[in-house]
Amino acid sequence: MTKNSWDKKIFVSLTGKTEKDWQTKLKEINSLGLKTVALFLEMFSPVQRQKIYQALEKSSVKHIPLIHIRNDMTLAELKYLCQRYHNPCLTIHESSFGQLDRWIGFHKFLYLEMNYNNRIPHNVALEKIGGFCIDLSHFKAAEEKWAKEFEFIVKKKDKKIFKCNHLNGYSYEKNSDIHTISSLKEFAYLKTLPQFIFGNIIAIEVFNSIKEQLKFKKHIINLLQKN
Repeated sequence: MTKNSWDKKIFVSLTGKTEKDWQTKLKEINSLGLKTVALFLEMFSPVQRQKIYQALEKSSVKHIPLIHIRNDMTLAELKYLCQRYHNPCLTIHESSFGQLDRWIGFHKFLYLEMNYNNRIPHNVALEKIGGFCIDLSHFKAAEEKWAKEFEFIVKKKDKKIFKCNHLNGYSYEKNSDIHTISSLKEFAYLKTLPQFIFGNIIAIEVFNSIKEQLKFKKHIINLLQKN
């Protein structure tokens, strides 16, 4: 795949744990005039999410291709996000299958991110949603210990359900994902991954600044185009 093709697929993300985190990143986004970013809402309470939505409306952001949602989000929130940002991929966890009845009408926009704890809940039913959001470091960790999640994903490799990805760092030493990047070497694992798990929307999921994420993106593109 060409450098330009990867560039169009990989997006920096508005992430964080606190109000200061998202405000700082959004300030960077606005100063750079970025129109397209991914959004990770997993760490934010309903009150914080409303503040984020209001701030985004006044920002340079016009398109959000991927939003990582959380289980306490309402149907009204999903409606708002899908209408405003043109039906983004809404990424969920395995535990989110217990919430599907609350999100009627939006199941086709939901994409599953799997863990690597070697446990898959009985109510996980991929056919009820849009498909997979493969977290690349989770996949690597699951592969290393040949976890149930790895086998579950690989068995689906010939199906056209690999829509999107979360991209973060990986530690070979700990066999775990890394969300605050301290070295570009933490992306080296990407070269070992099979092509079928890569979707058309790849969101960088780290707590680093937008400026750092843009640097990471360039490095990641160079890695992947040589793969």
